[in-house]
Amino acid sequence: MGAAISDYFNHHRADRLRVFSSQFEEDEIPVKELFRSIQSMPILERTALQMATGRILDVGAGSGCHALALQEMGKDVCAIDISPLAVEVMKQRGVNDPRLINLFDETFSETFDTILMLMNGSGIIGRLNNMPEFFQRMKRILRPGGCIFMDSSDLRYLFEEEDGSIVIDLAGDYYGEIDFQMQYKDVKGGYTRILKTYNRKGDNAPMAIIKM
Repeated sequence: MGAAISDYFNHHRADRLRVFSSQFEEDEIPVKELFRSIQSMPILERTALQMATGRILDVGAGSGCHALALQEMGKDVCAIDISPLAVEVMKQRGVNDPRLINLFDETFSETFDTILMLMNGSGIIGRLNNMPEFFQRMKRILRPGGCIFMDSSDLRYLFEEEDGSIVIDLAGDYYGEIDFQMQYKDVKGGYTRILKTYNRKGDNAPMAIIKM
């Protein structure tokens, strides 16, 4: 994803960012959506940005669209991502405090008043059995009285029958966990877990909750 972000920023265009999974047909993530302005963000994201206070951590910041919006509001934000190319783009776009680091890196020990995990950020957790580790991590870096703003979506529509009923194998894995692989140009990523995928209301843009 970092290469797609870099190409779009530097050349004003990007190749297809393709998504493959054993559970659904090939999909595509529009790279331009990763650069959207606050005016084109859904109301859920705009509300989270407005409610964020104090020292803010933007997790999986990508191109820095949320961090830049927060800076325009006069707020103090640290933007982290695991892609060197994405972090470089954030620097060039004017994000004040972009960092190349994983949320679960124990050397990252700063604390924050607000933690943002937007654009289906719950995917960073990866799987349900990682929830205890996630909350322990949040406990260490979230200041007393702080808030976490994290969004997700429901995948039940993937299991909807023609009559509107939902058929889910209760004996199988949690229906919201999906494996997938991303490909940009000729480069394929390793298989990844996503918690949910859906088409966003408003512009019908395909969205994915991912753990890179």
